[in-house]
Amino acid sequence: MLAFTAARLLTPPAADDHPLLLVDQGLILEISPRSSRQLPANTALLDFGDSIIAPGYVDLHIHGSAGYDVMDDTADALPAIENFLARHGVTTYFPTTVTAPMDTTLRALERLANAIEKRERTKRERNNKDDSGRALPLGIHLEGPFISHARRGAHPPENLLAPTLAWFDQFWQAARGRISIMTIAPELQRAPEVIAEAAQRGVCVSLGHSDADLAATRRGIAAGARHATHTFNAMRPLGHNSMGQNSMVQKSMGHDSMGHRDPGILAAVLTDTRLSADLIADGIHLDPSIVKLVANAKGPEQTVLITDAISATGMPDGPYRLGSFQVELHDGKCTTNGTLAGSILTLDRAVRNLADFAEWSLPQAVAAATRNPARAARIANKGSLVAGADADFVVLSPKGEVLRTFIGGIECAH
Repeated sequence: MLAFTAARLLTPPAADDHPLLLVDQGLILEISPRSSRQLPANTALLDFGDSIIAPGYVDLHIHGSAGYDVMDDTADALPAIENFLARHGVTTYFPTTVTAPMDTTLRALERLANAIEKRERTKRERNNKDDSGRALPLGIHLEGPFISHARRGAHPPENLLAPTLAWFDQFWQAARGRISIMTIAPELQRAPEVIAEAAQRGVCVSLGHSDADLAATRRGIAAGARHATHTFNAMRPLGHNSMGQNSMVQKSMGHDSMGHRDPGILAAVLTDTRLSADLIADGIHLDPSIVKLVANAKGPEQTVLITDAISATGMPDGPYRLGSFQVELHDGKCTTNGTLAGSILTLDRAVRNLADFAEWSLPQAVAAATRNPARAARIANKGSLVAGADADFVVLSPKGEVLRTFIGGIECAH
């Protein structure tokens, strides 16, 4: 048994002062006030002083880091990414694919399923202990190919597919049911049918890379979508002019043609309580005022932080890969042909940025990287510090900087 204490423990969005956290066999056994709990016999106590214990971070959307992409066909890729993530407080992540040729995607899904199952076997064989010191992949996020050509962002247009049950099932079989999250544009023909089937299989269906109007978005939600992918980015904007050539006619008649009469997907994302929404809080993908707008609209319960990080994360300026195409990193921006292509954001930085941009407390910002993504993906025993949960936690400075990371109660190298 191990025991940990610090000045505070976050159980987002609340906090406990001077806690005692007891860990046994990789699980949280008990959390109690330090003053009222005697230390069990033969238990070592690790005291983090004036620091903060918080749940380990959960990243729902990440393509890579440390020079590697999750779709890379090399044994070094995932361990390098997972070591990097752990140093930045991420204990659980969902490796995210990007639109690519069909055979490339199918092979990547199979490799990722193998990696997830290997880590699961190791954990079982070691009685719930994983001493790798690396972030744990829990499921796959399929981003593309069921997305809009108009809002595809950096995704290669030649590899986009119209959603069908047959295509979805082919991806599902390749991943052996390990697809946990799927981004899809709800306006595409047969998208509601695919959304309904994916939701029935337990997938968190996320609306994104979409040019949908409000009606199409609502059909997607009714079919089972319950999340939104990098809100505002690769989405039809609120000010979208849907009148086309008729706009001049409307204007001449004394009517404006702004999108507040046809607000599209963003109106649903920001106002429908059936959807949680994630965002990239790097100050590049979204102006800080828009981060605050999303946070205020979705609130501390439904705002989710992601990184959308690519292989360039943690690396110097230069060329890198995102799936099957090249991306250039320069001055903090990742672009391909002038289009933003992922980020170099880390989740610990995203937490601090959200607290700053939205004027949220640290516990509220931490919730957006722990409890809220775990809820969105419906994963048990992650994202919170309660008895029975996995002992995945980070030690933060009072300003929210990650000092140490523990997975299953075992410290990761920093």
